[in-house]
Amino acid sequence: MEFSATIRHSPQASLIELRGRLTFFEVGVLRENISRLLAEGRKNLVLNLSGLHYLDSSGIGELARIYVTVLKGGGEMRVVGLSRNVQQVLKVTHLYEMFPEFPDEEAALKSFYMAPVGKPTETL
Repeated sequence: MEFSATIRHSPQASLIELRGRLTFFEVGVLRENISRLLAEGRKNLVLNLSGLHYLDSSGIGELARIYVTVLKGGGEMRVVGLSRNVQQVLKVTHLYEMFPEFPDEEAALKSFYMAPVGKPTETL
């Protein structure tokens, strides 16, 4: 199965649905798309990984890089749809602890409206 990334936008965040295999050969495409979104000022991302069947060490590294880049840029990232295989890889690498996971896209989008603990509420 070939890799694809479908991007949709909502007022709260950009939703990126990943499908197929995220390996060394595909990370460049994902990196370019994420860089473009961030350059456009779309700082909040929801990665839907329900269609991602496999990722190698390059894919794992790219997910970690994206997360750090988003945070450094003042944004937030959420993850939904972890398959059993991908979830296991993230647990083994301890990345599972980094990525805020939500049961579905709706819950992830709603979470952007919630103020973090200890910070003042912002008016949107």
